[in-house]
Amino acid sequence: MTDVRDSSTGLPGRRPAEGGSPGQHAANGATEASAPEVGLPARQSGSGFPMRQPTARLIQPGGRHRRAVPATLPEGSPALILAVPSANDEALAGPVREIATIISLDNPALDIQLVKVSNIRGALAEAAAKRPGAPAAVVIPLITGPHPAVVRALQDAITASGANACTAEVFNTNALLAEALHIRLADAGLARADRVRMFSITTSADGIIVATVGGQEAVEMGSVTSVLLAARLALPVLPASLDSRPSIEEQAAQIQAMGVSRIAIAPCVIGPEADSAAIEEAASAVGAKCAAPLGAHDNVVKLISQAYGMALSNLEPLQAEGPSRQV
Repeated sequence: MTDVRDSSTGLPGRRPAEGGSPGQHAANGATEASAPEVGLPARQSGSGFPMRQPTARLIQPGGRHRRAVPATLPEGSPALILAVPSANDEALAGPVREIATIISLDNPALDIQLVKVSNIRGALAEAAAKRPGAPAAVVIPLITGPHPAVVRALQDAITASGANACTAEVFNTNALLAEALHIRLADAGLARADRVRMFSITTSADGIIVATVGGQEAVEMGSVTSVLLAARLALPVLPASLDSRPSIEEQAAQIQAMGVSRIAIAPCVIGPEADSAAIEEAASAVGAKCAAPLGAHDNVVKLISQAYGMALSNLEPLQAEGPSRQV
């Protein structure tokens, strides 16, 4: 497309200070000739075309891990209980431990507990003992999307414990998860690298299956994430379920019908909530390569922090107010 605007207009000239010397006025004569005519609106040039004016922009705070947790927390703020939906002995290690560590480093005043869903009652009792008469805890399951069975188990545990606590789930996840999946695929050489860095690499996949856990609701959310990931990669992307339908095998058959011969699996999971052996088996069954789970990716940590901040803003004010603490 050709720009038909008159390039002779140029940028507006700098106006000389009042009382300037004649030499200064002469030196600026050519520049003043291209300045906007008197009487025209401030954002319109003499040629009749609008002129771009500098505008103030809000700049997000810097830092690798930006958080939605408030800058100050009242004394006795609810504990953050990260619930891991796994019975594996190593469920509290690896990426979930890293997530808890990152949040703790960014928010040192926040009481953070990392527990399995099956052991949640003990953590609730401990949090309630520390905060009698006040909201005791915000429980966030370490999952990236809807998982009705896990959420129901947590809510039942809170009811049975009698603790003044609530559950919170991540929200507005699709764009952040699509970005994280893109990066995980690029790290494995299964997709071109991040658009921002504009790297050009040879990839070994021309179709992607986003693997989810949590039944039909998780697949439905994964459909939106898949659309956003497809827009980033310019490749066909379909969601599949590791514990429901459509399965990875079913979606692989559909994507192969589109002419795709090289398939990659993008697990949309943090890690412990999915059976890694089942993912590898499904990938092997369809001849696909597999990226790593999301783990402690920056966007996952950001979503968890946002969930806590949202829950905190919805809780009733603490009964015992005290001096605020920096986080």
